[in-house]
Amino acid sequence: AFVPLRALKTRGNTPKYGLIFHSTFIGRAAAKNKGRISRYLANKCTIASRIDCFSGAVRWGGLGRAEQEVPTSVFGDKLREQVEERLAFYETGEPPRKNLDVMKEAVVEANEVVAEVKRKQEKKEKKKKKREKRRLEALAAAAEMENSVQEVEENNIEPKKKKKKKKEQEQEQEAATEPEENGLQEEALPKKKRKRAGEGTAVEKKKKKKAKEVEEEEEED
Repeated sequence: AFVPLRALKTRGNTPKYGLIFHSTFIGRAAAKNKGRISRYLANKCTIASRIDCFSGAVRWGGLGRAEQEVPTSVFGDKLREQVEERLAFYETGEPPRKNLDVMKEAVVEANEVVAEVKRKQEKKEKKKKKREKRRLEALAAAAEMENSVQEVEENNIEPKKKKKKKKEQEQEQEAATEPEENGLQEEALPKKKRKRAGEGTAVEKKKKKKAKEVEEEEEED
């Protein structure tokens, strides 16, 4: 059964603390101070839970900009120190610091911690951007190398084709044009035809000579 209801049923005193009784802070306190330290500890726990709830929430800054607060453990450490000071006060009578002074110190330290965290995050982002930039540059350099290799291969192939074309053109020109004799161009004929043509002209010359000799003999007679 629930402890407060059981106390009401038995008409006993309601307990001053429940699960918080297992805390080491209460165990270290004297019997007469257990109720006081338990209430003080419960108060600090509620404050810590509210800070944890709202410190990581998104809040709206100037001109409607959303700002993400960085959660820190500074406030929790300060609240723990306050509980320790309160225990010392119960035992020795040394007055603890005021809550206002402690919270001011916590705000200053929290701002410093947040600034440090943001600075580290900015460094990480810069490093990430540099890595991304180097990766893109490496990709661009690789693409340029591939393009240059392709251009070199194309340039090496084109001159060979040009040389072949030049040789073919020269051969065609040589076949089309032959050396001139007596200011006249001879037709391009194969070797066999040239020999036959040469033999035919020699026979005709001999016939012409014989005809002239015959005519001369007839005139003398």
